[in-house]
Amino acid sequence: MDKRKKESLLEVKNLRIEFGKKKKDKFVAVDDVSFHIYKGETFGLVGESGSGKTTIGRAITRIVETAGGEIIFKGQKINGKISKELDKELTRKIQMIFQDPMASLNERAKVDYIVSEGLYNLKNYKDEEDRKRKVEKALLDVGLLPEFASRFPHEFSGGQRQRIGVARALIMEPEFIIADEPISALDVSIRAQVLNLLSELQGEKDLTYLFIAHDLSVVRFITDRLAVIHKGKIVEMAETEKLFMHPLHPYTQALLSAIPLPNPIREKEKVLEVYDPSCHNYEGNPPRWVEIESGHYILANDEEIEEYRKKLNKANGGINYGENSNCYRYYRPLETGNRLSYGSCR
Repeated sequence: MDKRKKESLLEVKNLRIEFGKKKKDKFVAVDDVSFHIYKGETFGLVGESGSGKTTIGRAITRIVETAGGEIIFKGQKINGKISKELDKELTRKIQMIFQDPMASLNERAKVDYIVSEGLYNLKNYKDEEDRKRKVEKALLDVGLLPEFASRFPHEFSGGQRQRIGVARALIMEPEFIIADEPISALDVSIRAQVLNLLSELQGEKDLTYLFIAHDLSVVRFITDRLAVIHKGKIVEMAETEKLFMHPLHPYTQALLSAIPLPNPIREKEKVLEVYDPSCHNYEGNPPRWVEIESGHYILANDEEIEEYRKKLNKANGGINYGENSNCYRYYRPLETGNRLSYGSCR
């Protein structure tokens, strides 16, 4: 992405999402989340299961209602009540690629109908010949043969089914695509193919992605900027390489420590870190969202901000995970074997 031509496509401001109608049963899934996505970039949203990342994606597509905050797409607020005309426009301009390529496809429908479903719903084609032409082009764009249109989903491999899901999104000619863990259900051998396909399509069609994942090694390959979310709150956000080189929040560091290393010897010697939220002392000094350096944001209180700035000043190409921190429990390899031992919290 050309940083000199930044144009905001999507803005999320102080987003709050709740589940449960009764006050005592309410669960806050997303709490005061804010970020923006530039046109043409791939913005990553990472976190563990249940962190709220998929819920945010579903809120942007209006599948989930919001309890507060704003979602702004191309200068227009799109959450809450909107006109039918805007709703139709959003259906065309914002599409989603789902995690499970089998569950997200109608197993009783042929590929021709699956890919055409959006066209049927919005009557976004002139005649039957035009519809078939669009289906053929969408399949070719994702590397599938046009004759596959007459087949059923169970006749394809996992990677091919996910390509069908991508074709279903592309046929609407969207500007913004939410990719919700699009490769997590795929075999390792074909994950790179799908990632390369998404990158190629982005260049060819000037697409903007929100890439949701829990695997940081994957998002490093495809994203421009990255936000880390924990229990419904974004705790750190920066350019992807900057976040990998200088992770500051202890939760971000814990996620990075879990990335498998290709060297088996180093993998055995690696120290795994488990984030312990109780290390934060927020009584009387609550955390706030602050730009710790240019383009690098973090959720921290005044005491932590001072500590993080010291780490950045000392950093020369990276920082040591967990240095002078009490926010982790450590898993260290035993000297007598390959098992991992449980260490105490510092």
